[in-house]
Amino acid sequence: MLKPQSIRKGIDVFFNDKLASKQEIIDFSATWTVGQETLFKKTLQQGGEMSIQGVKIKVKSQEQIVNSQGEKDPGIIVFPGSDVRF
Repeated sequence: MLKPQSIRKGIDVFFNDKLASKQEIIDFSATWTVGQETLFKKTLQQGGEMSIQGVKIKVKSQEQIVNSQGEKDPGIIVFPGSDVRF
């Protein structure tokens, strides 16, 4: 069974596309196996989608990915090659 501190602030958890409260998640986790609980905890850290006991679970993080200077990561920077003119 999950503990309330397992579910951090800034994380949205959806059960079948409906936003779930912290208490709903804890109550639902009472019937999970150890493997299912471990999978859910890893998904909480990384975000993503999975299914446990026929319930589609989606985890979204509200936090933005930032670099070491605290700035938003710009992604992959593509430089024009020698065959491209300006």
